[in-house]
Amino acid sequence: MAEVVIIGAGPAGIAAAELLTAHGRQVTLIDEGAQAGGQGYRRPASGLDLDMAGLMGSEARKYARLHARFAALRPRIDYRPGTLAWAIDGKTLHLLSEGVATTLGFERLLLATGAMDRVAPFPGWTKPGVFTLGGAQVALKDQGCLIGRRVAFLGSSPLLALAAQQYRKLGGEVAVIADTTPFAGKLAALPGLLRAPRTLLRGAFYLGGALLAGVPLRHGATPLAVEGDGQVQALLLRDRNGREQRFACDAIALGYGLKPETQLAELAGARLAFDETYRLWLPQADAEGRAAPGLYLAGDGLAIGGADAAEDSGVVAASAVLADLGGAAPPGLVARRRRLQRLRRFQRSLAQAFAWPVAQIRALPDEVVLCRCENIGIGAVREAMARELGPAELNRVKAITRCGMGRCQGRVCGPALLEIVAGVAELSGAAAGRLRAQAPVKPLALSAAGEPR
Repeated sequence: MAEVVIIGAGPAGIAAAELLTAHGRQVTLIDEGAQAGGQGYRRPASGLDLDMAGLMGSEARKYARLHARFAALRPRIDYRPGTLAWAIDGKTLHLLSEGVATTLGFERLLLATGAMDRVAPFPGWTKPGVFTLGGAQVALKDQGCLIGRRVAFLGSSPLLALAAQQYRKLGGEVAVIADTTPFAGKLAALPGLLRAPRTLLRGAFYLGGALLAGVPLRHGATPLAVEGDGQVQALLLRDRNGREQRFACDAIALGYGLKPETQLAELAGARLAFDETYRLWLPQADAEGRAAPGLYLAGDGLAIGGADAAEDSGVVAASAVLADLGGAAPPGLVARRRRLQRLRRFQRSLAQAFAWPVAQIRALPDEVVLCRCENIGIGAVREAMARELGPAELNRVKAITRCGMGRCQGRVCGPALLEIVAGVAELSGAAAGRLRAQAPVKPLALSAAGEPR
């Protein structure tokens, strides 16, 4: 049985493993990726000569330092890359590595599972050539590939301008950066954004670079359609003044920020609550990351905050593990907690400046596909709910329409489904319910789900 298991080898998981190992604890680090670093600090594929320092810009030093720290840490821990944690049963983890299912018992579990893209559907979003924003960055960082020669960046996220800059650095052309949040919304959030002035200035730098490069910027845009026969040829938008504009492109990167990966936390016993600011169901934990007896949460899997907040929360959660095992608090813990609180308050303001487009989603026409896995349109959900004694809760809607029943188990369509259900039933987000997590949290072969070794 492992003393402490950490799932996730991004900044939060690495920082937690460092602290625990430094205090003599035995750590097993489970990493779904092939290399440590998480999504934000992803390393290129082996043998690929890619200028990551140039791509990371002002974050290059942190990127290099994190990977150097992990190289020093790796010999002192049980590191398991390429390993999927797909279920939790009491104090037992179910793992999958190279097609082989295994189990691992643990005394303490620290989840640093990170986040994934949050996307909102719109007409044409299932066409080949429409990628998530994170997917566009993965192609760039992992393989040095662009998703297209002329890319439109669409959604509402501070990462739109960053990804656009990275694409321009590798020779790509940016057709437009289209933000669905009006500029007035950003001004209204400015007092809260000033809590992290360096981060705010970095975002302004990315936008300024796009303007100087002649990239069209649109705030308060509404996506109307993806034009093209079988592939992306143009993005059609309506601007804040009601005018339609067409931007020729051969690919679209779509993103509305990030959503925590909460499935394992829920299976491990964490309680979830609906957060009105983020319009998401988020796991609940105390100030030190304790979510249940023996369960600790850190990083973006608990609350979106970025790399610095993730690292701080990893240290804070690992300190809670040490305290519960009878150890002393590490030096500098109070400062870490304060900075973490400040960064998370900043993130709440960021969620207002780059808002989830509730009204746009609820106004989408019936023919728009909502669930890509099962090819379920928004009209099918509305029709099912309109029937006599029709469902008015997410899991009932899922059972009747199959929306959210596919390979992703609602990880992609769930946030938009919630808005459709809440809008039709005239319910709050909390009252509309949530899609409950169940194992396996990600698809695996039937042969792998047999008797574990």
